[in-house]
Amino acid sequence: MQRVFFNFLLAMEAVLANRLRALLTGLGILFGVAAVIAMLAIGTGAKQSILDRMKLIGTNNIVVKSVILEEGDENSSGSSSSSGGGNSSEKKKRPWSPGLTLEDLHAIARVLPAVEKVSPEVVNNASLIRDGKLEKGRCVGVTNAFFELNNLGVSQGTFFHEYHISGGRPVCIIGKNIQTRFFPNENPIGQKIKAGQMWLTVIGVLEKRRASKESLENLGIRDYNDDIYVPVTTALLRFKNRAIITKADISGGWDEEEKKEENYHQLDRAVVRVKDSDELRATADVMARLLKRRHKDQVDFEIEVPELLLEEQQKTQETFNLVLAAIAGISLLVGGIGIMNIMLASVLERIKEIGVRRSLGATQRDIVEQFLFEAIFISLLGGIIGIILGVVAAELITSSFEIPAVVSAWSIILSFGVAATVGLVFGIFPARKAARQDPIKALRVE
Repeated sequence: MQRVFFNFLLAMEAVLANRLRALLTGLGILFGVAAVIAMLAIGTGAKQSILDRMKLIGTNNIVVKSVILEEGDENSSGSSSSSGGGNSSEKKKRPWSPGLTLEDLHAIARVLPAVEKVSPEVVNNASLIRDGKLEKGRCVGVTNAFFELNNLGVSQGTFFHEYHISGGRPVCIIGKNIQTRFFPNENPIGQKIKAGQMWLTVIGVLEKRRASKESLENLGIRDYNDDIYVPVTTALLRFKNRAIITKADISGGWDEEEKKEENYHQLDRAVVRVKDSDELRATADVMARLLKRRHKDQVDFEIEVPELLLEEQQKTQETFNLVLAAIAGISLLVGGIGIMNIMLASVLERIKEIGVRRSLGATQRDIVEQFLFEAIFISLLGGIIGIILGVVAAELITSSFEIPAVVSAWSIILSFGVAATVGLVFGIFPARKAARQDPIKALRVE
């Protein structure tokens, strides 16, 4: 160990005597390690982002959204898309459809064996009032399945009871932001808040859901913290049921512009959970055909499978990560070749030094250790600086381009190990070449 330590000190002395050359030699390793750190940070951040999105949308879910057909739409297989004679004004009339209803969800649950749960949503914009404070908000009609499918829990109170839903009771569960704005210094459970013309009793408060605005927009979902939730029967009985035909509908008491924009769907959105992820595509296709038939051949709905969309994003991200890994690998290879090249040149420059050491009793192993320590030290020096540069680059990527980049401890350990391995692998050949020098010939070199 004493000889090894002595060889290590000689190697450090040689490196410090040529600081600039050592730094330039380690540049390849420096940028290679920085690229590895940044690449792994982007990959980890993307994976974490996808997992966070999966938590937002739930697993094995199919989303059905209502679409309002307008005059001139040709989303059907009926007469509006057929050619031939007839009154052109009749072709431009909005095709009739009952819209997305609770009965549609009952039919889906009854007909499709792969369906595990269904969750309807009725969204009503309403003015929220309490203690003289007025704000615009949303009152969403749901069932308890909504909270389960979206991985939402309550921090206070309870979910809806069966008699709340069956009786259309005026009760609600509020989001965390609603509690902060309307009940800042008191327990909201049992208190009342007015939504539109209806006074609602608070029975629960949702746990705060942390999600970026960008993630919510990309997934097309609302911020659950900002809404008030009532039983779906309450929303239909006490607010508005768009599936019911009123006297105004029969008499045509509104103008054509108002009629054109009228939402005729009873439900705004529905989420269907499938038992097995392998059945997502097939179930979505059968649902589309079922709904089209129930809607009089009108395609006034959209069906999305968020999990499959995220899988496509993940595949794209993995391809991107492979490209970055290839670039980082090439940088490390170039850096290793640079170390070997400089060390070979150093051997030719220091032949006389090698001869002197051999004549004073140094063995071939001593020479190998000295030059190997030099190569490893240069590589590690570049690796350490590269790790710092990679961490800084990851932070800049996150702040400048809003791309999630998470630097993990194992990526730093991996990069450090890679740097040491490169120095070891590419330093062996120059070290062995130095050790094989004939000491007699080496002493004659001027």
